[in-house]
Amino acid sequence: QVQLVESGGGLVQAGGSLRLSCQASGRTFGSYDMGWFRQAPGKEREFVAAISRSGGSTYYADSVKGRFTISRDYAKNTYLQMNSLKPEDTAVYYCAANRRFGISTIRTEYDYWGQGTQVTVSS
Repeated sequence: QVQLVESGGGLVQAGGSLRLSCQASGRTFGSYDMGWFRQAPGKEREFVAAISRSGGSTYYADSVKGRFTISRDYAKNTYLQMNSLKPEDTAVYYCAANRRFGISTIRTEYDYWGQGTQVTVSS
């Protein structure tokens, strides 16, 4: 069992930066690939970024490539550094854990989810 708690969301102007954190509990954090998803009002939850359990592989949605960076550490934290933010990045951001091997962009393949943190980008 893994419990995930996100933090770091907030209100920022377009062009600004935020760093989201996701803290995991449980002894098997190293057995999970981690991902970030987001959901804007009236839209489906969409993939943002993912990182392998070793931290050696990452994958990004085209909409955030070059602006967002996902990382993780051995203290059970996963991060999403978001730069050059745009109003269309406004959403609730969720971190998630996937015990299957191979980075996944598919929401239903993730086993555990955090409660989400709101990111609002003003124009």
